[in-house]
Amino acid sequence: MGSIDGATGAEGVHVKKILVALAAAGLSLSGVLAASPAAGAPPGAEHAPPAPAPQWTQCEGLPTGVECTKIEVPLDYRRPKGEKIKIAVSRRKATDTAHYQGVILFNPGGPGGSGLAYPAVMQTRLGPTLAAQYDLIGFDPRGVGSSEPSLSCDPHFADPVRPDYVPANITEELAWAQRSRNYAEACGRIYGDLLKNMTTADAANDMDQIRKALGQEQISYVGYSYGTYLGATYATLFPNRVRRLVLDSIVNPSRVWYEANIDQNHAFEGRAKDFFAWIAQYDSTYHLGTTGDEVEKAFYAARAKLKDTPAEGRVGPDEFDDTYLAGGYLKSRWPLLANALSRYLTAGEAAPLLAAYGTYGDSSGDDNTFAVYSAVECSDASWPRDWPRWHRDMWQSYRAAPFLSWGNAWFNAQCAFWPVRTAHEQRIDGRFVKNALFFQDTKDGATPYEGGVEMHRRFPNSRLVVMDGGGNHGLTGRGNACVDDAWKAYLTDGTLPASRPGPDLHCEPFADPVPPARAAAMNATPTQIDDWVPGER
Repeated sequence: MGSIDGATGAEGVHVKKILVALAAAGLSLSGVLAASPAAGAPPGAEHAPPAPAPQWTQCEGLPTGVECTKIEVPLDYRRPKGEKIKIAVSRRKATDTAHYQGVILFNPGGPGGSGLAYPAVMQTRLGPTLAAQYDLIGFDPRGVGSSEPSLSCDPHFADPVRPDYVPANITEELAWAQRSRNYAEACGRIYGDLLKNMTTADAANDMDQIRKALGQEQISYVGYSYGTYLGATYATLFPNRVRRLVLDSIVNPSRVWYEANIDQNHAFEGRAKDFFAWIAQYDSTYHLGTTGDEVEKAFYAARAKLKDTPAEGRVGPDEFDDTYLAGGYLKSRWPLLANALSRYLTAGEAAPLLAAYGTYGDSSGDDNTFAVYSAVECSDASWPRDWPRWHRDMWQSYRAAPFLSWGNAWFNAQCAFWPVRTAHEQRIDGRFVKNALFFQDTKDGATPYEGGVEMHRRFPNSRLVVMDGGGNHGLTGRGNACVDDAWKAYLTDGTLPASRPGPDLHCEPFADPVPPARAAAMNATPTQIDDWVPGER
């Protein structure tokens, strides 16, 4: 696509041309911002003064019985008596006092996801008997949602219609790079030194302040997606404070974060091809082709059409990409997404596509999640600061995995210009954790399978439960008996699957969905959509 895509000759000449173009565009990365090191929160911070007992009130907008409070924590754990920020915490208290098991914290991922609703969500997923034995604790990590301050750098950054993710030439690529640079600079202007204290290690220290405020010697923890990296960081820093640890859909601790995003590109490409092949099975319903290749061509034809004429001036190629990325997280969404694509291409109807975008792809008007995502990932680890490296890697990724590569590049490119550089990359070490239970799908797009294997290796007392070929992101609490029996047994009394070489337990995948019309003809139950997805951007 365009002259950039591997068509410029020798690599040295190619890089030189990019550097010349960067200079002409004012995008030389050296000295682009006055980069200062991230603080890198120290473990423990046991010298921090004890917080007063929290005062709980009914949470606004959440079911009766879910209480909320805010806990003051140090902005900088190296200066525990200095400036404070507030972490929003929610709770549903245990009702089975005879079998009380303490507190269990939940994190939905992101980074940037709000966890305040999780006591209500998890009461249902755990079931009444098990949920009654714990104080169910949700929280908004620092910078998120109801915590103070709540970050936002540019509330209009995601407004439609944005420039095409896939650059047609070097000018378009550098324009997107400039857009990312502007976002990073806005974050630096607004938040300054706060950005030095937005690492995962800082959030893990906040979790320990929550533990103290709740009067607990230990916590149990269930984390999803990015929440697995947060949980693993907490367990590394505070291994003796961990009672039970569940990590579901696991970040690869060896690939944080630049490489992890490239890994995602290839994993989501596989999920996209599975989606196209599934649509082809139901050509009599969707009329988009009888093979996956034919459906894939139809998909990219729709994208090109939307680039020429965005649907209702709102859904262009980027918004289309964001909408269909949702199908890579959960295959139960495939019928709705396939119907929207079919109606747009075969009948010229934009309404189903606009509805799908509103449900799955629209992130305009609320910059908080993206701002926190950026603040955490950009300062957690080292990112390439030379654009030729990004240019080379992203075009290489795109040639093999066009579905996500450039969209993912621009979701992260602000890290090339971030005003904070990491001073310390946290190494995950689970050797001192007494037990843990991990869940991973072999075809997960957002957190590819290798992450579960690597985290299992780093926690030698863990067990790894693998769903073979399901492709879902977030496995526990969705009704798969094999998965949920292991999950609930562990949280009930610490029972773990027997230890075996490799994965310790294999589970059958969730069934593929069936289009509603076909299900009705077969007198079958239509696929129910469970749209709770951890860590979905």
